[in-house]
Amino acid sequence: MNPESYKPVEILLVEDNPADVRITVEALKEIKIKNNLNVAHDGVDALNYLRKLGKHAEAQRPDLILLDLNLPKKDGREVLKEIKEDPDLKRIPIVILTISKAEEDILKSYSLHANCYITKPVDLDQFIKVVQSIEDFWFTIVILPNG
Repeated sequence: MNPESYKPVEILLVEDNPADVRITVEALKEIKIKNNLNVAHDGVDALNYLRKLGKHAEAQRPDLILLDLNLPKKDGREVLKEIKEDPDLKRIPIVILTISKAEEDILKSYSLHANCYITKPVDLDQFIKVVQSIEDFWFTIVILPNG
């Protein structure tokens, strides 16, 4: 087996709601794939993480970004736009994971090159299943670029 397959999957969760962070952490503990979850609680912190600025100088490049749209300081739409316009970051897959079901948000996210748009279920068990299915899809089925 390829030694790279033993390397933990790097995930950046950009989420300001502590309850959603907790649920995501729990869901990721349940899956079979070894992962490192890092959390940014606002859009500015997420971009600093990705650009390895300040306290994030040693940050690992994420293999996947789970991005909420409604964030403080800089909203998820702006974060998505900046990531996808950055030649060093644009290949990182971004899954929008948000409560918004607004058609405008869905269209805008895909126009800004989001890889996927998922609305967060209200039910705890369903939320856990959604997070697990995201991980199963992105790290079991899809082939991702290196770097």
